[in-house]
Amino acid sequence: MLQFDLWKRVLIWLVVAAGLLLALPNGFYTRVEQSNDAEAAILLSGETDALRAQADSWPNFLPSSLVNLGLDLRGGAHLLAEVQVADVYAARMEALWPDVRDVLRPERPTIGTIRLQPSDPLELRVKISKPEGMARALEVVRGLARPVVSLTGAGATDLDVRGEDGDIVVVTLSEAEQQATDERTVLQSLEIIRRRIDEVGTREPTIQRQGRDRILIQVPGIGSAAELKEIIGTTAQLTFQPVVGSGTNPDVVAGAGNEVLPSLDDSGIYYTLEQAPVVTGEELVDAQPAFDQNGRPAVNFRFNPSGARKFGDYTAQNIGNPFAIVLDDEVISAPVIQSHIPGGSGIITGNFTVEESTNLAVLLRAGALPAGLEFLEERTIGPELGQDSIDAGRTACLVAFAAVLIFMGLSYGLFGVFANIALIINVGLIFGLLSMFGATLTLPGIAGIVLTIGMAVDANVLVFERIREELKTAKGPSRAIELGYEKALSAIVDANITTFITAVILFAMGSGPVRGFAITLGLGILTSVFTAIFLTRLLIVMWFERRRPKTIEV
Repeated sequence: MLQFDLWKRVLIWLVVAAGLLLALPNGFYTRVEQSNDAEAAILLSGETDALRAQADSWPNFLPSSLVNLGLDLRGGAHLLAEVQVADVYAARMEALWPDVRDVLRPERPTIGTIRLQPSDPLELRVKISKPEGMARALEVVRGLARPVVSLTGAGATDLDVRGEDGDIVVVTLSEAEQQATDERTVLQSLEIIRRRIDEVGTREPTIQRQGRDRILIQVPGIGSAAELKEIIGTTAQLTFQPVVGSGTNPDVVAGAGNEVLPSLDDSGIYYTLEQAPVVTGEELVDAQPAFDQNGRPAVNFRFNPSGARKFGDYTAQNIGNPFAIVLDDEVISAPVIQSHIPGGSGIITGNFTVEESTNLAVLLRAGALPAGLEFLEERTIGPELGQDSIDAGRTACLVAFAAVLIFMGLSYGLFGVFANIALIINVGLIFGLLSMFGATLTLPGIAGIVLTIGMAVDANVLVFERIREELKTAKGPSRAIELGYEKALSAIVDANITTFITAVILFAMGSGPVRGFAITLGLGILTSVFTAIFLTRLLIVMWFERRRPKTIEV
């Protein structure tokens, strides 16, 4: 006799109800999406009546997780960027000059005067006036070298120091340090790009490394590639630099180790600054929009312990001297240091609007890109093209769905109807799982769902054909149904396990669209097995218990 314990029946219907409930928000996609966006905006900027009304457009007791639409469905921007790692070498050489100068100064009786020489950005050249002191100069500069922090550079140091023309000390980064720097720079750029994009609240961006120094960025739902470039390309490099002088002449010769930068607010004013910063934005741990004592928009900042110590020491030693706050090669302000500033916190003031101060705080929190980006490839996929893809995918699903429903109904009669009911629930369960995991649906993912629709009835076909065979041996309907499921089970499990293994391999080895296909295929297999082995059987058992037929047609 057919047996189905009560707890099993309850559990099956609970799973079905939970899956369909999770899938429900996708039937009201735009409404739920707007509600979710409003909730996020409330958390970020505070509640308003308009935002609260929009947030309440979807009941908060219902699930609100959606299947995220990929770039090919939603439209958006695609960028392939190359990290200019050589920029970091130049910055390292600039920052090294004060250290080299400081270690050579005590050796002046031996090496004579020291002068920074114009040089390639990738090296530092220092001239000494006493060539006979070259050996000592090389010795003390080599003392600045540190071990390379990387597995491949074990045992190597970060600096190569050599003499040239008898009186020139040349400092460059070692090959091992260049390789380690390249790796760190790309990984840091990857993380900063991810943080910047996350700050503006975009959904399911794809940000991944490609090759040695390239980064792939795909962001669904953004207006254009230019907008995406603006988000990730704004460097927001903040530095605090000593002021040498100021004036209205932009053509003034800065001198070795100095640079001339314009004022951001005062048109026509230029500052001569020491190139080597005292503190940089990399040592910031927080930045928040605020207002100064006059009620004007500003940005509060706070340094990490290392930055706080350097900032505090410099202000203590330079009371009465101007100190420039530089953002992206423009001087925001150059206040005179009035007193020692301990604690490592301060405020950036300027002619900001509230929006500008908020954006600046976001960029500073996200960090400065360690190197420039060159965009090798950029594409904007319009929402119309994405809608066309959705329409094409919907048509493919409906055609596949209708064909399978008609085939099962004509081939297996009432049992085919039960299989069709399970198939409809199966698709709902797939979307419920995708919503629960926050997965992204792409065109290949739709292909996986279409394939799942075709495969979902395969298990039912195996069972129904087995039932037909058992009925031919003059067994009763109850026994035939029971044996049909028992004998078809091994074939169903074997076929689905092999396909599931394939999906796992595709997910592990593939990327992007291949993974999207693998996810929907794998989840489809799980839901198909559940609906075929448990749900369809439960429907048949419930029908059989009510009708108690003497014969059945399969």
